[in-house]
Amino acid sequence: MNPAARPVITVVGGGFSGTALALQLRKQPALAGAEIHLVEPRAMPGPGLAYTARRPEYLLNVRPGALSLYPDAPQHFANWLRYQPESEGGVPEFAARTTYGRYLYEELTKVLTGRATGPGTLRWHQTTAVVAPLRSDGRRALLLADGTTLLSDYVVLALGNFPPPPPAGPDHRYLHHPGYHADPWAAGNLRRIGPDEDVLLIGSGLTAVDVLLALRQDGHRAPVTVVARHGRWPQAHGPATATYPNFYPELAAETTVTGVLAVFKRHLRMAAAQGINWRPVLDSLRPDLGRIWAAWPLREQRRFLRHLAGLWAVTRHRSPPGNAAAIEALTEAGLVQLHVGTVREIVPDGNMLRVRVRPHDAPGNWHVAQHVVCCAGPLLDYGRIADPLVMSLRDAGHLSADSLRLGLQTDAHGALRGADGVVSTTLFTLGPSRRPAYFESTAVPELRLQAAELAAELARRVCAKD
Repeated sequence: MNPAARPVITVVGGGFSGTALALQLRKQPALAGAEIHLVEPRAMPGPGLAYTARRPEYLLNVRPGALSLYPDAPQHFANWLRYQPESEGGVPEFAARTTYGRYLYEELTKVLTGRATGPGTLRWHQTTAVVAPLRSDGRRALLLADGTTLLSDYVVLALGNFPPPPPAGPDHRYLHHPGYHADPWAAGNLRRIGPDEDVLLIGSGLTAVDVLLALRQDGHRAPVTVVARHGRWPQAHGPATATYPNFYPELAAETTVTGVLAVFKRHLRMAAAQGINWRPVLDSLRPDLGRIWAAWPLREQRRFLRHLAGLWAVTRHRSPPGNAAAIEALTEAGLVQLHVGTVREIVPDGNMLRVRVRPHDAPGNWHVAQHVVCCAGPLLDYGRIADPLVMSLRDAGHLSADSLRLGLQTDAHGALRGADGVVSTTLFTLGPSRRPAYFESTAVPELRLQAAELAAELARRVCAKD
């Protein structure tokens, strides 16, 4: 490789996706001389938002054997965990998220090279990216908030999840009320809630489960109201030993939600006859979920989102059995009350918040609480995301949201499609932003594979330039 043409690759975002990609880039022989930059503003690169909170009660919702950073070494995390202090009394079936964050940080720091630049380096920039205009020489001039400019051959957006949008409007005064918690993951946020203060949670997914357990850990005694559109808690994981054979070949030609459901229900009945519940049947299709989603035309994808996405979320993304049992116990004790409906208004009333909840096909009613915690899902619509780099690229027409507002339009390699439909040769993405292609694009097994494939693709492109 010509030293003057050494490639520069910048990864924007240092959570799981960015970490996995940086490590995979360093494993590519063709990129041994590349200069790689990782832009991550948090105090530690690696854990990202998902694994930063230092609360031992926040557990991973997947067993260790499925959480390796490396697709070619599936037991890497499980083996690492075996020698950690958390495993002195036995390896936990579901480790703490903060433990996993430490694993990511340790793996990443093995290859970080401090402030050095040049061939074979991986440098972390503790700041944010602002703009990335395309230069006449075909490179991107990525400007960072600290004033640094990184002239990059390739820029990869690994931005992870964005906070949920305001759950109610148009009056947004509540967003500035001290009792409204827009980000349950913010450090110390939940500890501002007194033990006898009334709390209302918006959403009943895995985030809501974590918030409830954190509140109880902090000594909260008052009943908690939970409002959720579908009124379901995440299902609990079953035994790790149960399995069911993959039956994707029977689904390969199915292009409707109804057709896929018919085959799935048939296998549910077959499994039940063998004493196997629904979990292994669903899990057997895990490697093929992206292909099933991609086979549906747009109208079928819309149908799935409208009718089944809520049920899918609580069955596919499950809770550790201990967490599910804790929620059940709190419910039976009257300390958690789950209401079906959507939040229509939130109105400040002194030190309280009044929340209007509308059940399906009903006029609705008001709840009053001192604290409202938003546990809704992340904002996926890149037409609304206010991140400076996203906005600048969107305004320039260099990225575009998909029609379902699930993420970004890309080609098969994760290269961004602009507003004109043209595929970029310099901008790529991975992680939750690729939900339009896969729908399931948030869990470790899918993301680590995306990272490995994208690293190989960038290496191939570098070789093609030589």
